[in-house]
Amino acid sequence: MPAFAPVDDEIGEMLQSGHRDSFSYSPYSEWYENSLRFPDSPVARHHREKYGSRPYRSFASDWEAALEQWDPKEWAARFAAAGAKYVVFVTKHHDGYCLWPTDVPNPNRPGWNCKRDVVGEMADAVRAAGMRFGLYYSGGLDWTFEDRPIGSLADMLVAIPRGDYPTYADAHVRELIERYRPSVLWNDIAWPSEGKYLWPLLAHYYEQVPDGVVNDRWMPWNPALGLAKLSPVKRVIDAGGVRQAKRDAGLIPPKPPFFDVRTPEYAVFPDVQRYPWECVRGMDKSFGHNRESLPEHFIARDELLWSLVDITSKGGNLLLNVGPRGEDAQIADAQRDRLTWLAEWMERNSSALVATRPWVVPEGTTTDGLPVRYTARDNDVFAFLAATEPDIDHGVDHGSITLREVMSTQTTRVETIDGDAVSWRESDRGLVVDFPSSHRLGPFCIVMRNVGARQ
Repeated sequence: MPAFAPVDDEIGEMLQSGHRDSFSYSPYSEWYENSLRFPDSPVARHHREKYGSRPYRSFASDWEAALEQWDPKEWAARFAAAGAKYVVFVTKHHDGYCLWPTDVPNPNRPGWNCKRDVVGEMADAVRAAGMRFGLYYSGGLDWTFEDRPIGSLADMLVAIPRGDYPTYADAHVRELIERYRPSVLWNDIAWPSEGKYLWPLLAHYYEQVPDGVVNDRWMPWNPALGLAKLSPVKRVIDAGGVRQAKRDAGLIPPKPPFFDVRTPEYAVFPDVQRYPWECVRGMDKSFGHNRESLPEHFIARDELLWSLVDITSKGGNLLLNVGPRGEDAQIADAQRDRLTWLAEWMERNSSALVATRPWVVPEGTTTDGLPVRYTARDNDVFAFLAATEPDIDHGVDHGSITLREVMSTQTTRVETIDGDAVSWRESDRGLVVDFPSSHRLGPFCIVMRNVGARQ
């Protein structure tokens, strides 16, 4: 509802900064309540100027009133048109507010849940539109149980609630499984109980949803985490977090003992992974809606489409966040535009992405340095070129490019994604492909049948 966060840095840059209490400058507007606990943070200054001493919890009634304008079917239709095959919906974030009428009472903040079954309505709409439905749950943080200010990675580890919270979270997840049968069970931060209590919960999930998957943020609580409150240990953890963020150029969770899917955040693996993975990111620097975001803070069209291609070529999925406005339950224009860009491009190119695998050479460049990404299905190899109309004169000849990674066979054929024949020839530097005159804005895809990889 406040929809405010600083727009100076992405999460990876924030983590790399090493600034004291860097989390108080979080670019995520959904961390508003935590940032508010730091009197000199941008959020605290904004809140004093706009809301005075109004408590954060009072925004819940405004949010619930805005649901009168919510149309989950319209959301689902937009997601499906953009090429989505599954939707992961937030059920409870770190502020502890539940988006479903839970029967599990919050002992610290009674009634801290929506009376309307937002989760159930979204599940019905998503499935009716032909997509799988998954659930996000913040198991690692709940500020109604532990509200200490989180300024650093070590602070976050200490803030994982104990006491009666692990039982509360376990009951929540079991209730969500029973009611909604999610195809994806997506936990965040960590899990508040030891493994001996977590493994039965995950076993229960697989019993109820045999083809379900869980992400990689189920790291079980360990008594050693309590040491993070000691100053020497805190310094070591925070310094290690900065080094890790610099190495990963973003946020990559540590591997827990068990998971199905890896989930780098605002980061992309540089090559094909042994495990299924998805890049999770917002359209700007936040997941929750942020009124401070200007056009330059959002991912551009070419960057968005190329990111999708790049991730797919390495065997990953793009879990692209939509953060709607709280005051009217609508998707803001800047985010609608990006869903429209995906819809327009995927309508023509989805066959080269969906149900494909990485080729033996997932990425390369043309002889003129133009980036190329490859995907494959059966005997078809799809080459994506980071080219838009003004770039078409890259290559050996005007209107042609040389794919250095590709060699022909006796049965090679080359076509556009629409099935139109494309002329080609073998050269000692790779497969030379002539662009058709009717090509469209990129990433531009060509289909090569029965080709090999050059050694």
